[in-house]
Amino acid sequence: METNNPIRLTAPEMASLWTQYIFDTMSICFFRYALEHIEDPDVKSIYQTSLGISQKHVQKITEFMLNENYPIPHGFTEKDDVNIQAPRLFQDPFYLNYIYIMTLQGMTGYSLSVGTSVRSDLRKYFITCMSETMELFDQSIDLMLSKGLFVRPPVISPPESIDFVKHQSFLTGWLGDRRPLNAIEIGDITFNMLKMHLHAALKVGFIQVAQSKEIRQYFMRGLDIANKHIKIFESVFKEDKLNSPVSWQSMITSSTSMTFSDKYMMYQILLSTQLSISFYGSALSVNSRRDLGAHYIRLILELLQFAEDGANLMIKNGWLEQPPTASDRDSFANRKEK
Repeated sequence: METNNPIRLTAPEMASLWTQYIFDTMSICFFRYALEHIEDPDVKSIYQTSLGISQKHVQKITEFMLNENYPIPHGFTEKDDVNIQAPRLFQDPFYLNYIYIMTLQGMTGYSLSVGTSVRSDLRKYFITCMSETMELFDQSIDLMLSKGLFVRPPVISPPESIDFVKHQSFLTGWLGDRRPLNAIEIGDITFNMLKMHLHAALKVGFIQVAQSKEIRQYFMRGLDIANKHIKIFESVFKEDKLNSPVSWQSMITSSTSMTFSDKYMMYQILLSTQLSISFYGSALSVNSRRDLGAHYIRLILELLQFAEDGANLMIKNGWLEQPPTASDRDSFANRKEK
C-alpha cells in the first residue's frame, strides 16, 4: 500500500494516535456496557454522544495508520473485553462523574497531542478532538451541577491588595506554623482528589468482578493506596478548614458477575495510575510549601512502584500491547551472516 501523504508521521504523532486508539477502543467497551443500564435520559444522551465520538476516532485513526503502513493496534473489543449483558455495576451518578473526570484527563492529553503534532492534518484532527472533549466536559459539569452531584472546590476570600513574598517562611511546612494554602495549591489538591476518588470507586467495582485472585489482590492494594492518598489530601485541607470532594464508592452495586475482562480492568487501572503520576508531578512543580512537596514525592514514588508491578502483571499474562518503537540498530549490526 502506498502512503497517500508524502510527509511521514513523526514518532510523537504516531504515539498520540496509537495511545488514542487503545483508549477509544477501551471507552467503546465501557460506553456500550453503560448504555445497557443508564436510566437517566440526560446521562444516557451524553454517553450516546461519547460512544459516537469514540467510534469516529477509531475509524479516523485506522485511516491514518493504514496510510502509513502501520499495523492497527489490537486494543479492546466488545467480544473479548466486556459483557454488556452483565448486571449493573455502577449507579447513574457514577457514570456522570466518570465522563466528567475522563474529559478532564482527555483535554490534557489532546492539548499535548496538538502541541507535539507537526503535520497539518494531524493538528486539525487533534484540535477537533479537543473541541469535542471540551463540549462533553461542559455538558457533564453542567449536568452534575443541575443534579446537585458536584461539590464545588473551596472558596477563598479576595485579598485586600496584591502583595509579594517577603520571607522564607512562605516555603516552610515542616515545623512550626504553616502558612495557609494558596489558590494554586488548593486547585491542584482539589483536582487530584477528584481524580483519586474516581479511581478508588473503579477499584471497588473491579475487585468485585475480577476473575483472577492475583488481579483482585492487585486492585485491593490499589484501593488501599487511593484511600490513603485521599486521606492525606483531606488532612491538608482540614488544617485550613477547607471542604473536600465527596467519595463515589457508595455508587457501586453488589454485582459480582463477570463484566469486564481482567485485561481490560488492568489497563484501566494502569492508565489511571500513570495519569495520577502525571498530575501529581504537575502539582509538585508549582507548589511552594515544603511539606506538600514531600507528600507529592512520596506519593509519586508509591504510584510508580504500583504501576511497575501492574505492568509486570500484564506482561506475565500477555496483555501489555507494545507501542511502535524505533528500529533496533544494534540488532541489525550484530545479526549473523547467512
